[in-house]
Order: sequence, then structure tokens, then C-alpha cells
Amino acid sequence: MSSNTDHIRVTHAGSLPRTPELLAANESKDANGITPEFLDLLETSVIDVVARQRNLGIDIPNDGEYGHAMASSVDYGAWWNYSFARLGGLEPTNVDRWADAEVRRSSPGNIVLTSFPDRRDRQKFNDAYNDPSSGILAHRKSVTQPKIAGPLTYTGHDLVQSDATNLKKGLDAAGLSEGFVAALSPGSCARVANEYYKTDEELLYACADAMREEYKAIIDAGLTVQLDDPSLAESWDQINPEPSLEDYLKFIQLRVEATKWALRDLPQEQIRLHVCWGSWHGPHTTDIPFADIIDSVLQINAGAYSFEAANVRHEHEWRIWEDTKLPEGKSIIPGVVSHATNVVEHPELVADRIERFARLVGRENVIASTDCGLGGRVHPQIAIAKLEALGQGAELATKRLWK
Repeated sequence: MSSNTDHIRVTHAGSLPRTPELLAANESKDANGITPEFLDLLETSVIDVVARQRNLGIDIPNDGEYGHAMASSVDYGAWWNYSFARLGGLEPTNVDRWADAEVRRSSPGNIVLTSFPDRRDRQKFNDAYNDPSSGILAHRKSVTQPKIAGPLTYTGHDLVQSDATNLKKGLDAAGLSEGFVAALSPGSCARVANEYYKTDEELLYACADAMREEYKAIIDAGLTVQLDDPSLAESWDQINPEPSLEDYLKFIQLRVEATKWALRDLPQEQIRLHVCWGSWHGPHTTDIPFADIIDSVLQINAGAYSFEAANVRHEHEWRIWEDTKLPEGKSIIPGVVSHATNVVEHPELVADRIERFARLVGRENVIASTDCGLGGRVHPQIAIAKLEALGQGAELATKRLWK
């Protein structure tokens, strides 16, 4: 990632609301396959969403993750599910990601990951999670997940090429030069039932080798790849009972090493890493502090690090940069607008949040962003308002920091 020169640049974390036409086309595609009409709609939709991002003040847009369709018209969850259509070695199951127990697997420190119903946050607030009026599960739809039944291979070459081509057409039409495409990290790729690989390490490195092909295709197209890796932070809540910090750090270190393997020899200036705490609309009182994992995160050879910083459970953690030195040549992409509330942030607040980070790591090293993807999290009208506040806040921060 390049550095800011005369203003705070703006991006976001990935998913943007799909249009009703695109949602309907995705649903039809499940039944009829990919048609020329679908490909035309996808291309024009990406060109349009890039133009809308530019008009809202986004310097570094993406394709809205429009090419990351899942096997339904629901756009929530596509950040992870899209990979099912791009990996060989998977077989379907009838396991519901949100409702059923997943196959557990051994990990360093005798750690096992639990299914969503067994997470510590859900157990602690069980009444709230089971109350439809709470809004916690408002976006949860039945989603069946596959299992790994054979050697993992990457089969999504045509699909990732379509992602890159459509985004580049959108960038050209909007007069922009820099854009990113999100891709699943090895650690998050590995969070499906596994009936083939004998060890956690074998599974992670198989995911790394497969997903590397997607990362390389994005980079070779002249774009930035964003590795979506909630596994580094979110997995803490999936371990019940709570592990020791020492065991957990061993657990994620294996994921860090697999990610480093996947990124070997790839230019870090075209790589950004996104870390979040699962981002569902819930209490999140069992989230691990960012300070506990920041050293692990910074080991990954990315040029920039994206993380939640507007979420009220993590906003106070801007202070870790008082004691944590940002490596030379790196940038941070803090979330300064939240996906977890319908309240639209005031631009002055957005500017204040940006300025906190700029004072600690340098104005040239801060790219303003959202905490996580807005698609499926908030109403499309609210998502647009939040992006507008993000751009306006960055303008205010620029005036303060480049006096």
C-alpha cells in the first residue's frame, strides 16, 4: 500500500449491499447456471458500485464483493461461502452453519473449535440470542456448509479473473487507479468440517496452497488483495471453555505461519489483511483484546492492516498504538465507521477517530475505513449514509492534519 501524501485516503472493508436485481440474478443463477445475461449484469453492477464509491469519497474501492455469490440470494455470509464454489475436494452436507454442531478438530494446546450455538458469547447471552425480537440473529439464514473429503485444490480461476476484470473496468470508468479484491485467508478457509487431512497443520497448509492461487491472480491483475481473516481474533470465542492465552497464541501462530507461506514472494505493497471479531450483531463480551494478538497479526507480511476500531467493544483499543510500533513501510486501516449499529456516525466523530490514529502512527500511514463489510449488516440506505459520513470525516481530518 502506498502512503498518503496530501490527504487521508478512504476505503472500506469489503462487502457492499447488492442491488435487488443482482440478488435476484444470483438466485436464478443457482437454478440456471451462469448465463451471458448474468455476466453482463455482474459487470455493469460492479462498474456502477465503483462509481458510487468514488462519488462518496472512496479512494480505494472494490467490487462490493459482487462476484462472491453464495448459494442463495442472501448477501450476508458471502465473504466465506463464496470459496465453496472455488475449491475442489469439498462435498455437501446437511449441516447448518448457525444451528447444528460442526465436526470438531484437534488443534495446538488441545484446542477445539465449536459451532456457533456453543460459542461463549451465545452461551452467556442465551436468552437474548434465542429471542427473535433482540435483533441479534436478524441476518441469520439457514446456510449449509460442506466438508473436506479429498485433497483441496483451487478451481476458481475463471471466477477470480472475472472479479479482477470487472473491478478494473470499474476503476477505469471512474478514473481511479487503485482497488482491492477480498479473498479468504487460509485460517478462515480451514473453518469447515474436515474428514480428509490428519492434522490441523496439514489442513491449514493445504488451504494456504489452494488460496494462494487466488491471491496471486488478484495481484497479477495489478490489484490489491485483502485477506479476510477473522480466524485470528474470532476463534477465541469459538473455544469453550476459554483457553489460556498461551495456548491460544500457539493456535493462531500456526495460522499466521500458513498465511505467511501462502504469501511468500508476493509483493506486500499489494496485500492488506483484515482482522475482525466475527462482526455479528451481538454483545461480544467474550472477544479477545486486540493487544493480546497484535504481535501475531503484525507478523503477516501485509502492507496494511485493517481492524475494527469504531465498534464500541473495541474503540478504546486505539491506545495500543501508543506502545506498539507500526513497522516501517506499513499502514493501518482502522474502522472509523461501524457496521454494528444503524446510527450513522457524525463526520466530526469520524474525523476525531482518524486523528487519534494519525497522531500515533503518522498521517501518511492511516487509511480510513469501515469496521467490517456493510453488505447484509445494515439497510442499503444506511450503508450509503455511513460511507458518506466516512468520506466527509476523512475530509475534516485532512484539513486538521494538513494545516
